[in-house]
Amino acid sequence: MRSRMLWAFVLLPLAVMTPSVVHGQAEGWWRHMTVLADDSLLGRQTGSRGERMAAEYVAEQFRRVGLEPAGIDGYLQPVSFVSRTIDESRSRLTLVRADGTTEELKLGPDAYVSLRFSRGGRVEAPLVFVGYGLVVPDKGYDDLARLDLRGKVAVLITGGPPSIPGPLLAHHQAERWEPLRRAGAVGAITIQQPRFRDGPWERATAQRLLPAMALADSALMDPTLSIAAALNATRADALFAGAGYTIAELLAIADSGKSLPRFPIPAKLHAEITIVTEAVESRNVVGLLRGRDPRLAREYVVVSAHHDHVGVGRVVDGDSIYNGAMDDASGVATVLETALAMARGPVPRRSVLFSVFTAEEKGLLGSRHFARRPTVPRDAIVADLNVDFAPPLFPLRAVTALGDQESDLGDDVRRIAKARGIPVLPDWEPQRNAFIRADHYSFIREGVPALALSVGIERDSPEHRIARRWLAERYHAPSDDLAQPLDRQAADDFNQFFLDVVRAVADRPTRPRWNVDSFFRRFAEKSK
Repeated sequence: MRSRMLWAFVLLPLAVMTPSVVHGQAEGWWRHMTVLADDSLLGRQTGSRGERMAAEYVAEQFRRVGLEPAGIDGYLQPVSFVSRTIDESRSRLTLVRADGTTEELKLGPDAYVSLRFSRGGRVEAPLVFVGYGLVVPDKGYDDLARLDLRGKVAVLITGGPPSIPGPLLAHHQAERWEPLRRAGAVGAITIQQPRFRDGPWERATAQRLLPAMALADSALMDPTLSIAAALNATRADALFAGAGYTIAELLAIADSGKSLPRFPIPAKLHAEITIVTEAVESRNVVGLLRGRDPRLAREYVVVSAHHDHVGVGRVVDGDSIYNGAMDDASGVATVLETALAMARGPVPRRSVLFSVFTAEEKGLLGSRHFARRPTVPRDAIVADLNVDFAPPLFPLRAVTALGDQESDLGDDVRRIAKARGIPVLPDWEPQRNAFIRADHYSFIREGVPALALSVGIERDSPEHRIARRWLAERYHAPSDDLAQPLDRQAADDFNQFFLDVVRAVADRPTRPRWNVDSFFRRFAEKSK
């Protein structure tokens, strides 16, 4: 009954949908939020009924503002997945030390299996600590050099040396699985530096029983190892016993920026991982605003966000629905308001593809599918402008555009920010790898200049402390809901800024270009 009532609410005329509690200029944005983050959508897990309702709501809004259908089935682009769920009753991780003694790593408190990168099965293999486990040829950096990893499990600390720029470091952390596979490793155990975690271990491990997903298209699948697991840093000394280092010593070395050692660990990992798979279907949503310039209208600017979230999970303070209000109902609402404003005119010179993707939370899978299998000519996509986690938690005093140093899209952002009297700040915590954790990265990997725009945060400022607290308390938690405090004026200010950037890119006379010194320029050259 609750779901039927919500769906009736969704289809009401917009004027009727306006909640009485909303004031100011952010009414439309908040209206969309109240639908997409409602409890009855049950957290919009990829492939769920709630996520389908979210996609249908977005498609209906695209229709109302007059966008052309640009999917395969009207506004919808079907995406097929293979869902992977662990059967913990038939899975275990055990350390076997050199003296024959054993210690179980309990799934949940001690470790969890990364289903996205694990094939499953049985593994019995020696352990080797490989530092950060990174290979960055452009910087002459190779943690795997002169190590024999054939048939072994690599143990690594997430992050990397400070000498490698943030976007490049983030990229190679995302790509580390393939070098490990080529080196012959059968598995990997990652230990995240606690100070860079978005939330407590308990929250991350509580989601281990949720399904992971892979694209059913084998050409788009991630590389996998037999076993990929994350280890609770507070339990890591069990792993390093007899190796000559404690986890505290290794984390201190990482914090200092010095080179991490590499060494064999006097133990083996016995792993037995049972993974249950099933087929899942979901959909991207794509609407087209055709440009007015006969020549430039053949080029497309993608404007994107994601409509999925993580569904229903561990009960926290009596609530098990992970509504995903900021992440990323807010981004979808911004895209919808941008589509409405641009459809009202003036119509831009270039065409704009308003694209709301599925399965971002599963590893940017919906956007990866679209970037590789777009519904318009692939080489006609000139830019992606993405919004994901741009939280209006405080007044808008600055903006951040991840990727602004890689292409001349950064010039557009800086010009608009200057006109508004606000600075463009760098990534406030590059160690979080936000550069590779939003849908714009799928386009960068295909050689398309892209940005992820968000509220700017200055390090060690009051805003930084507020954002850090939000990540600790609300990120991927039930408390990221409609009851949290928000600054509606900040939301409106950001939406206006985002709209200005989209208009500028859609109207600029030249196609966006990679900067000559950008590492990511090579992806564009490779795609030609």
